[in-house]
Amino acid sequence: MDKISANRQKFQHNGRTIYEWDQTLEEVNIYVSPPQGITAKMIACEIEPQGISLGIKGNPPFIKEAFFATVKKKESFWTLEDGEIHISLQKMLKGEMWLSALKGQQPLDPLSEEEVKKKLMLERFQSENPGFDFSGAQFSGQAPDARTFMGGI
Repeated sequence: MDKISANRQKFQHNGRTIYEWDQTLEEVNIYVSPPQGITAKMIACEIEPQGISLGIKGNPPFIKEAFFATVKKKESFWTLEDGEIHISLQKMLKGEMWLSALKGQQPLDPLSEEEVKKKLMLERFQSENPGFDFSGAQFSGQAPDARTFMGGI
C-alpha cells in the first residue's frame, strides 16, 4: 500500500468500499472509484456548503449526503484522475477534525481518531514553524485539538 492511500479511511457498505477519505488542516479529500469506462463528462457532481450529490449524469446519485461539517463551496472541486474521482473540499473551519466525511457514516474508531489528531497537530506546528522539521516528532499521551490548542488557529 502506498503512503498516500495508507492515510485514507474507508467507508464500506455490505463489504464494498463506497469511498475513501482523508483530511488535512484545511481540506477533506474523498476518493471514489467509478465504473470502468466512465469519463469526466459523464459525472454529475454538485458540491454545496452542507453536502454533496455524486453520480453519473441521467441516473440517481450514487452518493447524496450531508458533510460532517460545512465546506467552502467556491474553493472545493472535483477531478477524475487515473480512474479515480477525487473530491477536494475546503473546510470552513481550519483545523477542525472531522470524525467522518459524511454525516451518518461510521465515525473514526478511537485509535484512528487519535492518529488523525496527532497528524493535524503536527501539520499545524509545521505551518506555524516552517523552519523546523516535525516529521519525526511524536506525542506522549493524547494529542491536543489542533483547532483550539494555545488560543487556536
